[in-house]
Amino acid sequence: MKEGIHPSYREVVFQDMASGFKFITRSTVVTREKIKMDDGNEYPLMKLDVTSESHPFYTGAQQRINETGRVEKFRQKFARAGKAG
Repeated sequence: MKEGIHPSYREVVFQDMASGFKFITRSTVVTREKIKMDDGNEYPLMKLDVTSESHPFYTGAQQRINETGRVEKFRQKFARAGKAG
């Protein structure tokens, strides 16, 4: 590999701001903040709005749309329109 053309690949802490969940992984992301972890080491910190710990799809808190209500509303709307016309 050529010297000086590749970004720094190092361990970085990613923190979910919604839940406070933190995980360490390797990344080339550029950060301004640092955080001291339980292991005593200081790592660059990348704050995230949503991760799999807080996203409704992964947590199971995803809202289900009441399909039967929508279908019935549609039928009622067009049943009236059909009778009028």
